[in-house]
Amino acid sequence: MQKKTQLIRGVFKQTSYQEHRSPLFLNSSFTFNSAEESAQVFGGEKDAYIYSRFSNPNMTEWIDKLCILEEAETGLATPSGMAALQTIVFALLEQGDHIVASKAVFGNNKYVLEHILSKFGIHCTWVDIDQYSQWEKAIQPNTKLFFVETPSNPTLSLADLEQLSQLSKPREILLVVDNTFATPILQNPIKLGADIVLHSGTKYLDGQGRVLGGAILGEKKWIQLCFDYQRRTGVCISPFNAWILSHSIDTLELRIKEHCYNTEKIFYFLKKHPRVKDIFYPFDPDSKQYDLAKKQMKMGGGLIGFTIHGDLSDATKVLNSLNCFSLTANLGDIKSIATHPSSTTHAKLSKEEQLKQGINPNYIRLSVGIEGIDDLINDLKQALSKN
Repeated sequence: MQKKTQLIRGVFKQTSYQEHRSPLFLNSSFTFNSAEESAQVFGGEKDAYIYSRFSNPNMTEWIDKLCILEEAETGLATPSGMAALQTIVFALLEQGDHIVASKAVFGNNKYVLEHILSKFGIHCTWVDIDQYSQWEKAIQPNTKLFFVETPSNPTLSLADLEQLSQLSKPREILLVVDNTFATPILQNPIKLGADIVLHSGTKYLDGQGRVLGGAILGEKKWIQLCFDYQRRTGVCISPFNAWILSHSIDTLELRIKEHCYNTEKIFYFLKKHPRVKDIFYPFDPDSKQYDLAKKQMKMGGGLIGFTIHGDLSDATKVLNSLNCFSLTANLGDIKSIATHPSSTTHAKLSKEEQLKQGINPNYIRLSVGIEGIDDLINDLKQALSKN
């Protein structure tokens, strides 16, 4: 059975009411047929739903669909992508452990790994995403985890996951990959050697800016530890959000293809524009990472970044002149979005740290939606014409 058929037909389980779509299970708890059964369930002898803080049919359906797409053994739903990262590091690491992570990560991920974990005796070494000698050199006897976003936020840099896996696996280091930007439609990190994949479901997996959600996927022994942490700490997604995400993922492939089509058209427009200085796009044939992108990803994705000739004021004029692009820090929406990372998503980084990651004051990131491509290009054309 094809993946798309499995998503739509192979996961949903009807109740006795024979509904055509999965219902919402908003109840907090679930009942048992007897005291003996409740003891069996709590003792792990029988599988059943207990309490919606950690088990609910809507959560299960969404994660089952993601496991199909990511070809993962099992998974876990969280209330956000940041909650997914928190769950992984606190469930799988302990005081004295060490992390090696790419410098090219979302600002909040950097804050968690650098500032919050250090309070608990867990420290992180930062390396360039594509410098594998740096990754190897950074490994210490207590290194337990590699963390990477590929494509990265916000400059869309790539890591060769097979190379990272060759470094991590012989040393029993967990390779954790944030696959939010590519989605499982374009990239499957587990097939490339990752141990754990995480997602911010808030982005493409929902695709319409409606709900928050996160997911952790991978081998059962690691996910079980994450589940134990979630069960006791309450890092849980709401059934309603899981229900929305489950229904959204049915159309993920259709949406991603449209995002990619529009983004490719915008790439060729920006490539020729005299005001555009540099372009950041995985499927740019002139990029040094083009061959890697073609190897790891099926299409170029729905994000593109560019710098314009000029300074911050010039970038601001362009952003303020856009009409078809919303100014917001989100991404992965069917509505097109323009973001200025140095003053928003990565504003907490020092100017020096921003520049090391390629986040210049004149850098603009576009999350390309599925509107009419002529409208999007015409909007960019008029915005770039403003002096």
